[in-house]
Amino acid sequence: MPASDLHMTRNIGICAHIDAGKTTVTERILFYTGKNYKMGEVHEGTATMDFLVEEQERGITIQSAATTCPWVVNGQEYKINLIDTPGHVDFTIEVERSLRVLDGAVAVFDGKEGVEAQSETVWRQADRYRVPRLCFINKMDKLGADFEFSFKSIGERLGANAIAVQIPIGQADTFEGLIDLMLMKAYYFDSNELGAVVEEREIPDDMRDMAELWRHEMIEKAAELDDELAEVFLSDGEPTVAQLKAALRKGTITRQCYPVFCGSALKYIGVQRLLNGVVDYLPSPPEAGDVHGVDPSDRKVELTRPPDPSAPFSALVFKVVADSHGDLTYLRIYSGTLKRGSRVLNPGNNRKENIARIFEMHAKDRIALDEASAGSIVGVIGCKNSITGETLCDPDESILLETMSFPEPVISMSIEPKTAEDKRKLGEALVTIRREDPSFRSHFDDETGQTIIAGMGELHLEIIKNKLVRDMKIGVEVGKPRVTYREAIIGHAEGIRGKFVKQTGGRGQYGDCTINVYPCTREEAEALEIDFTNSIGFENKIVGGKIPKEYVPSVEHGCRQAALSGILGGYQLLNVRIELVDGSTHPVDSSQIAFEQAGALAMREACTKAGLCLLEPIMKVIVITPEDYVGSVTGDINSRRGHIINMEQRGNTRVLTTEVPLSEMFGYTTALRSLTQGRATSTMEPCTYRRIPENLTKEILAAV
Repeated sequence: MPASDLHMTRNIGICAHIDAGKTTVTERILFYTGKNYKMGEVHEGTATMDFLVEEQERGITIQSAATTCPWVVNGQEYKINLIDTPGHVDFTIEVERSLRVLDGAVAVFDGKEGVEAQSETVWRQADRYRVPRLCFINKMDKLGADFEFSFKSIGERLGANAIAVQIPIGQADTFEGLIDLMLMKAYYFDSNELGAVVEEREIPDDMRDMAELWRHEMIEKAAELDDELAEVFLSDGEPTVAQLKAALRKGTITRQCYPVFCGSALKYIGVQRLLNGVVDYLPSPPEAGDVHGVDPSDRKVELTRPPDPSAPFSALVFKVVADSHGDLTYLRIYSGTLKRGSRVLNPGNNRKENIARIFEMHAKDRIALDEASAGSIVGVIGCKNSITGETLCDPDESILLETMSFPEPVISMSIEPKTAEDKRKLGEALVTIRREDPSFRSHFDDETGQTIIAGMGELHLEIIKNKLVRDMKIGVEVGKPRVTYREAIIGHAEGIRGKFVKQTGGRGQYGDCTINVYPCTREEAEALEIDFTNSIGFENKIVGGKIPKEYVPSVEHGCRQAALSGILGGYQLLNVRIELVDGSTHPVDSSQIAFEQAGALAMREACTKAGLCLLEPIMKVIVITPEDYVGSVTGDINSRRGHIINMEQRGNTRVLTTEVPLSEMFGYTTALRSLTQGRATSTMEPCTYRRIPENLTKEILAAV
């Protein structure tokens, strides 16, 4: 792709709360761009991007799917690389890794509900990766849809500077089209032609005053973003469409504003105008700027790569899908050109990878390419040693790009193979799933002889179980889901010595260290400028060389291993700061292994002396219930050791924001249905870890 063509490329994602209509929006985009000749429907299980059996049966998106489609605006053809992401919190990792490699996103909102719980989570993820966004208020045909309420919720709940560039003509059953506030024209979409025929008309007389008010607000907000436009506005002049678009584009790319569109993907209204907005306001790869990284040989040296096909090659792996023909590795190419048959370097593990084949992806279909360049999102076959979040680059000009952070699992369950053949296949299958899904973990418990799998929620583990049984044909028995607890220290302990001495006739082992331990949060660790990997901070305060420098990392490793394996009940220890303050060595017998052991002994004793408690995962649970059932729902939440954080009225329903321990939430969806005759809905996402009451701690430890 020539450098000039990069300005005609948009790398975007569709993301939102579950059931806001992301996949339906994507299906319409594929149809209108000519990528599909038949419209897929989520409710019929025929959506192109939801191609897994599990997705079609449940009517939800489980894994992100990528496609490339063309879109023509004013006679110019643009290339849109599009990723459809899941909305369910159990698959938040799919959203995370997609946002990491995108230049822009379309946040979809339900026209009746406005900003919902998961919308806030996705919005925060996009903020973390500095992704510019457009907002699309979907489902304007839905009973109870309210554009003004949904628009205001974007500002109130997300703190975002939302600027409406369209307003609907009617809403709910009267919704029939939309008004473009830039051009001050009305647009109607012919449902007999599946919305492919768009008719431009004058604004209806009864809506002209309202349209003028919304337009005035749009110009006023746009003037705050651009000095030239501000002068025109203050002198009571009329800005041109080009000036307005330029101001909004600049504001969107710098994330100072978020243009708001509206429509109904299901009723074929507004999707083409949204695509025009993607081209008008979201950045191309050059506008997204250079990608930043570090020199793999000296990580303090910062490096950048421009989005230029002639620059040294750099790309980020953002997804791995196991395939019978070899792993399919999804890449976002940031700079340079990748040719089929070339060799590239993974600077994270210093392994070379052969790129056997390159594909442009269209959901599960592939188009073979000879090469791909900066700004492209492609699938490649041939990578054997690279996983999600790792960099691939030119072997002669290496760079290590910023990686991704993955959440810790909150729920686990045992899984046992039925036969010896199943046991062999299960081991291989779990390795494959771990490569595909970084939020999934598995390990073998020596004490019970069981394999334990852990993930982000009940649905996540159920999908993995189905994948093992249905797709991989492995016979397994699964136990009940269990909560993943954590440990923490209550107080502090100072001057705790760990001494490991072993004399065996000949060379022995000698390690001796003294440590202090203190409770510590991530914020406190950052203020002290200490590395806080796995919620453990370590400081070397040795003076006078009492422990030689080469043994200090061994002490740290021993302390960290003791924290990971747990002290009270075998659960990982969180939020502790370790200071290494003293020690001694033996001229012959000291070794790295001996100091590792000494570190582990000191850590166990120090934490025991400081006092230990168990922490449990707390979930943020949002329940939307009709007024009649509020008493029953709140009573049930209280009986589950939950707290009501906030309660707000929304139409004739109540929205309850609560915090409830995960251990009390198994089977909650079914219980809520029976309490409210199926009329209430709930969403749940991890919130924090909190100390467990003493009486429950004893029960949990007794069961370990």
